[in-house]
Amino acid sequence: MSLSLRAACDTGAVGDATFARAADWHGMMMTLIVVAVVSGALLAGAVWGIYFRLGRKTEGFLVALAGGALLLSLVSELIEPSIERSSVMLAMLGVLAGAVTFTGIDYLIDEKWGEDGGGGLLAAITLDGVPENLALGVALIGASPLEVAALAGSILLSNLPEAAGGARAMADGGRSKGKIMLLWAATAGLLSAAAIIGNVALAGVSEHWLAVIRCFAAGAVVASLATEVFPKAYREDHHLAGIATALGVVLAFGLGSLAGG
Repeated sequence: MSLSLRAACDTGAVGDATFARAADWHGMMMTLIVVAVVSGALLAGAVWGIYFRLGRKTEGFLVALAGGALLLSLVSELIEPSIERSSVMLAMLGVLAGAVTFTGIDYLIDEKWGEDGGGGLLAAITLDGVPENLALGVALIGASPLEVAALAGSILLSNLPEAAGGARAMADGGRSKGKIMLLWAATAGLLSAAAIIGNVALAGVSEHWLAVIRCFAAGAVVASLATEVFPKAYREDHHLAGIATALGVVLAFGLGSLAGG
């Protein structure tokens, strides 16, 4: 090989390595942005629920709004991609496993605390969030800034009012404000770690395993919507709960279209 050709090859190899490092850095930055939104939404929601008071109807409306956003997201972002890339059977098994797991843990929380005390919403966010953020970390590999913005918006839309409702219920149940904030901070840290692990460790995992992870999260969401989110929204603001849910669906669809476009 001539010196000029070797130099050109070496230059090309260096360029490829530089591009790969830049792509890795870009992907990590996008992941950290979403991680900041995940953590920030949960912590801001907890502060809102503990220290600020909104009317019951306003809180019910916002919870229903978040439920509507989750309703669409679990179908379009978790179940449909899993079926397309894996199989209907694995998707069904994942959804059922997630729903059964959430229901079992929610039952134990209710039995232990006597009243829900916000534990159900915390369990919903955790059971949904851990597998969902694992898959989210993988989805962020190579994502554009517009896609990251749409994902971050969806997370903010759903997590903020849910965390507020859970923290408020815990405070009303007699738990100290410091312990409540510590609990939600730990949850935010857990979900953030899940997104980072997904981005770093699950990039090469088969689509079949990712399908199970996504659909487990979807099953937990379905169970939490049925037992925690929509019943709470209806109790607080039953006249407008349906409209708020529909609005949440529309907003989530708009964010999804923004990412897809």
